[in-house]
Amino acid sequence: MNDRNRADAVYDALLQRQGEQWVQPRVERTARVLELLDDPQKTYRVVHITGTNGKTSTARMIESLVRAHGLRTGLFTSPHLERFTERIMIDGAPIADAAIADAWDEILPFVDIVDTELQGAGDAPLTFFELLTVLAFVAFADAPIDVLVLEVGMGGTWDSTNTADGDVAVIAPIDIDHADRLGETIADIAAVKAGIIKDGAAVVSARQQPAAEAVLRAAAATRGATIAFEGGEFGLSSQRLAVGGQLISVRGLAGAYDDEYLPIYGAHQGFNAALAIAAVESLVGGATQPIASDILAEGLGQATSPGRLQLVGVQPTVIVDAAHNPHGARALATALREAFDFDDWGVVLGVLADKDAGGIVAELAPVAAHVFATMPDSERASDADTVADFAEAAGLAVTVHVDAGAATEAARGWAAASDRRAVIVAGSVLLAGEVLALSELEDWKSGWAS
Repeated sequence: MNDRNRADAVYDALLQRQGEQWVQPRVERTARVLELLDDPQKTYRVVHITGTNGKTSTARMIESLVRAHGLRTGLFTSPHLERFTERIMIDGAPIADAAIADAWDEILPFVDIVDTELQGAGDAPLTFFELLTVLAFVAFADAPIDVLVLEVGMGGTWDSTNTADGDVAVIAPIDIDHADRLGETIADIAAVKAGIIKDGAAVVSARQQPAAEAVLRAAAATRGATIAFEGGEFGLSSQRLAVGGQLISVRGLAGAYDDEYLPIYGAHQGFNAALAIAAVESLVGGATQPIASDILAEGLGQATSPGRLQLVGVQPTVIVDAAHNPHGARALATALREAFDFDDWGVVLGVLADKDAGGIVAELAPVAAHVFATMPDSERASDADTVADFAEAAGLAVTVHVDAGAATEAARGWAAASDRRAVIVAGSVLLAGEVLALSELEDWKSGWAS
């Protein structure tokens, strides 16, 4: 069996477990496996990231900035777009197939021990995400890395990733999401996310709603942690469009950085970059030493955010964005108006059933000329007709398509009729991944072929 087949077998084994949406507040199960493995997550420094939106983009910027300092990095994010090895990055690249397969062989005897213990206690076996987290921690220790940039799976307090102790806790904007698991109010959700704040840590936070800010400040005080908020101790001073991205000026915790190039579209990405800079200042210089200009330029200049305002096709223009809740859709709509010069957007939209499809449609409606309703390839997907109903209720032109291939073919054909039209694909990370793969297979950057 070659290495790719070995790695694919690991993913198949993970898929036999309870899925990622099966969540219990039981972080101690992950901790038990890690204890048997001699706690690999304690062998490197950790930047831990939570929040509702912008986590992955911020994490990728932090990783790039840390790597530009000459440190070996690990990056753990979820979900993946095309292949699960994207979730476990080492020095900016997906983990090698051989490395992930070897790490799986290393942990499997200990997984069997804990599964047996859980069965004896009448509890469910380890889940997909619990095991993926353990697998990642072991792979990062084996690499070995210097710093892990670690994105939570869901929430914070009882998330499997909270078995690591973050030197820096990063809180992206908090909004209502996963209300059935995290709570129905901003304060409730913030309390769960504040669980990543560890004793003596440095905390940096995006600007938050007052209820969330109060919870985060109280949690930091209880833990003896420092806390800095965007808009107070640091912030984005200015941003303007540039070819392929934007120029940003940031007031950091330790210095000011003017007209730095960020090769990513979207006003919200400028705020994510300011948060990333504050996090790296806290990690590397204790929030007292500015980031050197050459390091900052390299770190921001090499930052990427796949599946976030990503150009995947030309003639017609096709953009993919993983906006999967109203907050993300609002940021997307703003970015489309500010960063692109098109009159009409065709929106290929597919949403998972546990997401607020109506809220997403409402936020995209002001920029949408036509909705191509579809569904991601998942048993968790909302029916395309349901998505279409929301679009019709918003007064939008809409057609229904059986899958991503049919929807994008129709949308690209519609957009090709005028050079003032373009296509945006949104609503789900799974849909974004499908369309990314399809765009590569069909070479959409060569233009429309009817």
